[in-house]
Amino acid sequence: MVTPDLRRAVAVLNAPFGVIDRDAFDANAAAMTERAAGLPIRVASKSLRTPAAIERALELPGFAGVLTFSLPEALALHARGIRDIVVAYPSVDRAALAALAADPAAAAHITLMVDHPAQLDLIETAATAPEAVVRVCIDIDGSLRVAGLHIGARRSPLHEVSEVLGFVGDIAARDHVRLAGLMCYESQVAGVPNAGANPRQAILRRLQARSIRELTERRTAIVTAVRGEAELEFVNGGGTGSLETSAAEGSLTEVAAGSGLFAPASFDRFAHFRHTPAAYFTAPVVRTPAPDWVTVAGGGWIASGAAGIDRLPAVAWPTGLAISATEGMGEVQTPLTGRGTRQLRIGDHVFFRHAKAGELAEHLDFFHIVADGQLIETWETYRGLGWNFETGMSHPQHTPSR
Repeated sequence: MVTPDLRRAVAVLNAPFGVIDRDAFDANAAAMTERAAGLPIRVASKSLRTPAAIERALELPGFAGVLTFSLPEALALHARGIRDIVVAYPSVDRAALAALAADPAAAAHITLMVDHPAQLDLIETAATAPEAVVRVCIDIDGSLRVAGLHIGARRSPLHEVSEVLGFVGDIAARDHVRLAGLMCYESQVAGVPNAGANPRQAILRRLQARSIRELTERRTAIVTAVRGEAELEFVNGGGTGSLETSAAEGSLTEVAAGSGLFAPASFDRFAHFRHTPAAYFTAPVVRTPAPDWVTVAGGGWIASGAAGIDRLPAVAWPTGLAISATEGMGEVQTPLTGRGTRQLRIGDHVFFRHAKAGELAEHLDFFHIVADGQLIETWETYRGLGWNFETGMSHPQHTPSR
């Protein structure tokens, strides 16, 4: 929550800005560790997109390794000294693949995600040195398939034991790739808010429970079968929304999570856990156009996914404020209404929470960090460092590790 101490600490700053309550961040890390029941948590970098935040999590008990969303990002984090990196999505970036294959130190600590022979072909083409070997992880489809429906993210084509074993054999037959692990992410459980008393949410909870039962059986069978063919260093699954059930399954050696550290607005709608909001952005009041209305500078901040009101930011402070139903988050200004406007004056800060965690950092060059009620430092975001991994427009220059 936006405490009086937090507001006082940043009162001198010019909005807009981003701020992280480090005490809440650390408390969320402890809560996530407890929910994971002893399994190490691999930090999902896409949910933070701020190197210092990733490094802070890795310093805390219960966290080990990083799950990145691109290979150039993994190379950049490795250059900062981070080790044990798994790239969560397949890469077809030929320059980055060549850089990885040519750097033995990076190749020893970075594992690529694969689910198709064509991805292996690209890796082998990039690995020009006879001795080059790239670590790979097989991505397994964690969705629920029932009555002709596909419930969950469309990721890997590998769903059944036989399909995974066939791909294990393909990897084993190649000279420049080595199987290191498996990943199977249940997005329909970990990433879909399930609180609410309406019929739709009740059906969702039943589908999630069914998916957990199905995946426990299928994932366990796949892991058992693959261990009969190859040695595995890790088996990864889960997310912030499924830490309890993923850890209880028994087939995983680790879980992946990151969003719970920031606790974005969408996490208010999960039924079985609650973390403390830790990351905010602010906007200054610039107008009071009518009684019970204020207008703040700036707009946008809409989350990815299917369009809907659940993709809008949430007003965190003051309470009693709502985004206009007719204007939404504006282009360059945003009107807000409600009784909360009565305590606001022109120049005051309004605090918001993004609907998602890491996407917040795409709008900011850095976060101000508050701890023990004091403004203590700033943490640069990927954007602030000039890193743009989603479009590939501005990769940092890769320097081989020494």
